[in-house]
Amino acid sequence: MLNLVTGATGHIGNVLVRELLAKNERVRAFILPGDLLTPLQDLDIEIVYGNILDRDALVDAMQGVDCVYHLAGMISILPGAAAKLFRVNVDGTRNVLDAIRQSGVGRLVYVSSIHALGMVQHGITIDESIPFDPDHAMGDYDKSKARASQLVVQAAGDGLNAVIVCPTGVIGPYDYNFSEMGTLIGSMLHTPVAFSVRGSYDFVDVRDVAHGLVMAAEKGAPGSIYILSGEYIAISEILRTASGALGRKTPIINVPFPLAKIAARVSPAYCRLTHRKAHLTPYSLSTIQSNAIVTHRKATQELGYSPRCIRDSVRDLIYWLREKSPAT
Repeated sequence: MLNLVTGATGHIGNVLVRELLAKNERVRAFILPGDLLTPLQDLDIEIVYGNILDRDALVDAMQGVDCVYHLAGMISILPGAAAKLFRVNVDGTRNVLDAIRQSGVGRLVYVSSIHALGMVQHGITIDESIPFDPDHAMGDYDKSKARASQLVVQAAGDGLNAVIVCPTGVIGPYDYNFSEMGTLIGSMLHTPVAFSVRGSYDFVDVRDVAHGLVMAAEKGAPGSIYILSGEYIAISEILRTASGALGRKTPIINVPFPLAKIAARVSPAYCRLTHRKAHLTPYSLSTIQSNAIVTHRKATQELGYSPRCIRDSVRDLIYWLREKSPAT
């Protein structure tokens, strides 16, 4: 079976490739020209270059493909990126759907996001009955993923054999491009004191997400949506777990929320000037204060999905980072 993976150099993407190879499946990686291939180094895969904004390139890449995993997209929690987010995430997904129809690919697994689902009040458990809602999303990224997800839902309603998967916050090894949480956890390798904000979220291991995607391809009902969540945990507990994995007792200082809000307003401009990845923004603060009580019951019942303890994921990320940087 030949699988096409868009966004294969990303965090979920490169772990998905490893998961497919472990199952002795063939992988064709659709790579944006200029992307570093480090996450895929030494993996026995076929690489084709192209852009999801180029429909013809997608059609060419899908020749002979049995299943498409569409992960390519733009992630940004910084303000001011709406136009590019919608072009990449919405127009790119529309091109993927058109290319699948033209190529006759038998199956699509689209990786959406828990943030694409409509916002609900505290006290309500988030499940697949909550619709994608771009009109009431928290940020531009959420809006773009919600709209792209609606396109896939519409295509499935028209007969396309597609499933949608919504992971929560992803943590774990093979984070070559340093996600926001990967950057925050990785900072524990070098800092004598860690700063945290009171707040919690649902985080899931990247390896469990990759396994869930493959199970969705194999077992998911056409047109279905599956949430791949993990564990609700405080940010401070994540940092304490990382500190413990390093064999240290790093002091963790909880920043008062009013002060964190001021810092969050300044952080995006500072990160643009210094070319650093921001993990403290108004969006990120809103996220860890939002309702994040999420259930993966449907994925467990229909796919056999069973995520590991997220503390193990934090430890494994720390071990992986130390292996990549032995000097630390």
